[in-house]
Amino acid sequence: MSQIYAIYIFCRKKSKYEQWETKEWPKVRGVFTEIHSICASVQQLARECDDDTVGITGELESSFMYTTFFKEIVLEIDFDEKKTIPELADYARQQKVYADKNKQLELIDEFTQEYHGNINNKPVEWYTAECFTYKMLNKALGNLDVNTLLKTDFFMRDLHQNIQQLHDEQLNDKDKPFPSIVYRGQTMTQQDFEIKIQPDKLMSYNNFLSTSEERYVAADFIRRKLRSENTKIGVLFIITIDPSIKSAPYARIAEFSNTPSEKEILFSMNTVFRIRQIKEIQEEEMKIWQVKLTLTSDGADEQLSNLTEQIRMEITGTGWERMGVLLWKMGENDKAEQVFTMLLDQEPDDENNQAYCYHHLGLMKDDQGQYDVAIDFYEKSLAICEKILPPNHPSLATSYNSIGLAYDNMGDYSKALEFYEKALKIREEALSSNHPDLAISYGNIGGVHNNMGDYSKALEFYEKSYKIKEKTLSPNHPDLATSYNNIGGVYYHMGDYSKSLEFYEKALKIDERALPSNHPDLATSYNNIGLVYKNMGDYSKALEFYEKALKIREKALPPNHPDLAISYNNIGQVYRNMGDYSKALEFYEKSHKIYEKALPPNHPSLAILKHDIGLTYEDMGEYSKASQFYQRAVDIAQISLPSDHPHLQLYRERLQDVKKKM
Repeated sequence: MSQIYAIYIFCRKKSKYEQWETKEWPKVRGVFTEIHSICASVQQLARECDDDTVGITGELESSFMYTTFFKEIVLEIDFDEKKTIPELADYARQQKVYADKNKQLELIDEFTQEYHGNINNKPVEWYTAECFTYKMLNKALGNLDVNTLLKTDFFMRDLHQNIQQLHDEQLNDKDKPFPSIVYRGQTMTQQDFEIKIQPDKLMSYNNFLSTSEERYVAADFIRRKLRSENTKIGVLFIITIDPSIKSAPYARIAEFSNTPSEKEILFSMNTVFRIRQIKEIQEEEMKIWQVKLTLTSDGADEQLSNLTEQIRMEITGTGWERMGVLLWKMGENDKAEQVFTMLLDQEPDDENNQAYCYHHLGLMKDDQGQYDVAIDFYEKSLAICEKILPPNHPSLATSYNSIGLAYDNMGDYSKALEFYEKALKIREEALSSNHPDLAISYGNIGGVHNNMGDYSKALEFYEKSYKIKEKTLSPNHPDLATSYNNIGGVYYHMGDYSKSLEFYEKALKIDERALPSNHPDLATSYNNIGLVYKNMGDYSKALEFYEKALKIREKALPPNHPDLAISYNNIGQVYRNMGDYSKALEFYEKSHKIYEKALPPNHPSLAILKHDIGLTYEDMGEYSKASQFYQRAVDIAQISLPSDHPHLQLYRERLQDVKKKM
């Protein structure tokens, strides 16, 4: 019975089966003699299921921040409804959940023909209808589903504006003032409840939030849900609202709803509440939790407010430009690339726009591992900047820095250092001593020295970078996590694993709070911690973190991205250390296929891989094969690394040792 959510009985004689609607059969939702009434009940259940999945965000997590930015940007974009409405309709038709449902397909067609934006309360009407608009919008907001958000963005804007409009009208209605308390019923897992519902903490809903003026409506909702899901707990939220708090508009929408008796009050997205009281109560036959909330302003969490303001300043431009930067910061490189390509096509003769778009397209390609293409875009942007800007303009430094980053990723460290130092020279002359861009330059130069094996020099520059970030950034800013990862990396290479782990865990703590759950930088933090555990001999722990990193990278990155190859290589190393040589070689082969496509033939990462394959064959007693791979590692490292680099010395030693065994 656990797989059955609800049971409906359709019959000719209701009295014959009414006894099944008892506590003994809690999943029986009713006995019906008419098709219309059973359909209405099933529709209500579907809406309840959707409404109960509206997620609570505890402690105002990063998803709250990103949906806030998304809303801000959407509200300033002037959408072309002739284009956006048909695109949403086509997207909805493609969803499996609607593809074979004639009623929903008819509603999609009706939406295309009748919807014309925020006119005559149409957004609220369509939101309260039992159709795709409600389902797609709240699911996208709850899961940060960027694909769907970019299709529903215009409707999100219209709905927010409609709620705001109704709010303003109803606020001034002296004959029917807003209630001071509203109610919401919800079911949660015990774990979610304990984590997210804590006294005096903040909580928020990223979604549009349904509440009722009537307590019994919320209680009945919980009762029905618990009959079908007895593994969850019921939570009755009692929400005190103060009209003077402007964090999110809300409005009565009963007159537009299919169920006006529920007296629904709908809040716009990103509503923030303070948890005032939590207690267990007896609600007729149910034991449930009663949680008292007060509506509060979205700036109450000081750390998140500071981080939000800093990242808001980093999301430069207007409208679609900001959308592109936001998507990039969320790790959605493919979507960001689409936005900047569109902007480039819209204003092909505007040189400032061209330089801006080319540079950001370069960033996308860099993150996708297409370094040659990234350099082409960066150089196009640089050529325009050199033509229209003075020689010491900070934007030139940004171009030089980005070109350096691409060469760095390609393993051409001398070329990378040349461009990094050009950028640093301009920034030291043009910017204040604590400017975040200086921190970026110091960090990148530290990275080159780290890659070249000069760890003391790397640490010197990394610490310069960190000191600036510590002074200027919120303590949970992702750029601070980058510094912790960088410093942890130096200690890792120096063999101080406990110190390394300390910094890597600091980075992970920030990334888990400040980034979306599928962001590539989060994968980097998991990967780094895996490295330390591998070298400390805790292979099961290493594998756990490596697999977390791989899971994100497989979702977030193109199939030939070098970071995927790094994950495969690292997992291969663990299997080698565990003595599973065939499994190790299987992962090394996956890594090799990507490196061959994505990297230059003399990239240092290829030398690492050849060395690791050599180690595996040596462990298997196949010394001739091991010697061949060690030799290849030496050949690559002699071209790409300084003559005193520790890796080159290691490869030579391995080669000599295995030759003695032959």
